Amino acid sequence: MVTVSDILKEKGNAFYWVAPDTITIDVLRLMAEKNIGAVLVIEKNKIAGIFSERDYARKIVLQGKSSIDTFVSEFMSTTVYTIDEHKFITDCMQIMTDKHIRHLPVVNNDEIKGVVSIGDIVSRIIRDQKSTIQQLEKYIIGG
Repeated sequence: MVTVSDILKEKGNAFYWVAPDTITIDVLRLMAEKNIGAVLVIEKNKIAGIFSERDYARKIVLQGKSSIDTFVSEFMSTTVYTIDEHKFITDCMQIMTDKHIRHLPVVNNDEIKGVVSIGDIVSRIIRDQKSTIQQLEKYIIGG
């Protein structure tokens, strides 16, 4: 079974983060530049929150607030669910489904190892399913 560590080995363990006092527009620029849907908010080497496109849409745009003169700490999600790198991707799917989230920081012994997204998980599942189908076809055909 595929582990979170396997996903990080494939995609890399780079992740992006900002300080709580970062202006929200700068966070949005970073997310656009890196083509990512969320960034961690880190304070004193600990995860203080996570800021996602969903946070922007629901907490800033819909409330008529400005991203130009507000800090990311005002709008970040402060409840951050994490996962251990030795867990299986099915564990990721369960957490993401239950908590209605799309990004999971990977943390071991208080060290951030990376971030996995729902896209990373779905991509790996699709690839594994294609491989299984090809193996079954070879078995059935006798090749």
